[in-house]
Amino acid sequence: MKYFLFGIGLSLIGILISIILWGINKAYLVTGIIGFVFIGISMVMSGSIASGDRMRANFATESAEDRKERIRVTSNSLLIGLPSVLTAVLLYYLTT
Repeated sequence: MKYFLFGIGLSLIGILISIILWGINKAYLVTGIIGFVFIGISMVMSGSIASGDRMRANFATESAEDRKERIRVTSNSLLIGLPSVLTAVLLYYLTT
């Protein structure tokens, strides 16, 4: 839950930065970039971008502790990025 709240805080900071720089009309840009960066980190850490043989090799060589850490980082970065993406979509449809 604290990572989701951290994501909401990043989203609000992104809105404030974009209002200062460009105004409310471009507020979806900064929040969208923040959100997609963290969702990209989540995709890379989950291994979903790798090919099948690479995923199989990684799964065979990692320990249970490493797998647990990878899944934790994946879910936490997704929880950080999700509020920013949702805010960006909402701002896009409200301001255009």
